[in-house]
Amino acid sequence: MLERPKRKNPVLRTRLPTLPPAARSRIALGLTAAAAMGRFELQQCRDCGTVQYPPREACQQCLSIKIIWKSQPDGGELLARTVLHHSNDLFFRERLPWRLGLVKLDCGPTVVAHLHDSVEKRVRVRAMLDRAGQAVLAALPDMGNATEVTVAEDRQLREFTCDPKFRKVLITDGKTALGQQLVHSMVKAKADLIWVGHSEPWKKFPGFSELKNIPQVTLLPLDLTDSKNVREVAAEIGAKVDIVVNNAEHHRAFGIGNRAGVETARAEMDINYFGLLRLAQELGPVMRARGADGQSSAVAWVNVLSIYALANFPPHGTFSASKAAAHSLAQCLRAEMRAAGVRVVNVFPGPMDDEWNQLLPPPKVTPPALASAKAARRPWPSTRWSPPYANASRSP
Repeated sequence: MLERPKRKNPVLRTRLPTLPPAARSRIALGLTAAAAMGRFELQQCRDCGTVQYPPREACQQCLSIKIIWKSQPDGGELLARTVLHHSNDLFFRERLPWRLGLVKLDCGPTVVAHLHDSVEKRVRVRAMLDRAGQAVLAALPDMGNATEVTVAEDRQLREFTCDPKFRKVLITDGKTALGQQLVHSMVKAKADLIWVGHSEPWKKFPGFSELKNIPQVTLLPLDLTDSKNVREVAAEIGAKVDIVVNNAEHHRAFGIGNRAGVETARAEMDINYFGLLRLAQELGPVMRARGADGQSSAVAWVNVLSIYALANFPPHGTFSASKAAAHSLAQCLRAEMRAAGVRVVNVFPGPMDDEWNQLLPPPKVTPPALASAKAARRPWPSTRWSPPYANASRSP
């Protein structure tokens, strides 16, 4: 069982971020693509049906090149286990001891997997993304649905997750219905501390005042249009934030010809794009420095964008353009954070069920559905996902 980390001794050194070995063959990237979607897929021959691992260009049984990636049963039997107490790799030597095992899968192949602390003879193997963004295999106890929550409870496998438990979270806008639902979801996920930003304190929003009664929640003024305010907030809490959820946005309807002037478009860009830029400039460097800071290090930056960032929706044309700009900026942020193992996640929900989408017909995303959505069975596991509105498809 994972225990709450002790208060850090400021005299001790901060562990510098390193990444696990990331070299993979071109053909092995199929395993990474499946892991990013939360699927356990292995190569299978179309001609003879052989399931094989590790990935190869041709079938090991009949040499056919008609190889496809296909979902496979994840059950298996643990054949052997070992514990590493020494490693020349910079990533693993800081995290020793490290458990590995040999697993005979029910579908045929034998694989080397990272072991959960409580595995026994029967295991379930899951493909996960490591800190380098590459697929690795982890063997979990065969406990049915209970394995959904045991990954983040294990000290070793926690390195592959962004689970909020015992971590400190910043939510940039707590006045919206989505922001409040995100707070409740983080409380349910047992986040240690949740900072909730709010601007324009004179405006009274339903439900916002109730957040101050939650023990884990700390309300703080945060206006993403004010560079000085963002800088002050970063100076106060930046060295403690493990997960950033940037849900602040300015949304107005209409496109180009139905609106005079550029004031509304400028306001959308000031929050949706420049707000993200200000936040990234102030919090990004310190989060990169804390990418390996113990059990509860900086792990994730989540941007709540919009499906309109991928394709402009003319009735909301300038809003779509601002979200597209934020999407492009987030790609730069992802590249800068990657070296520290901090995962940047862009969320592309469909139309939200709010005042600015009242004239759009269903289906629409409700704030509780978006706040509680999980991408591919694990908290924040992939780099791009779009939660369902009704049965909407994932973003490309």
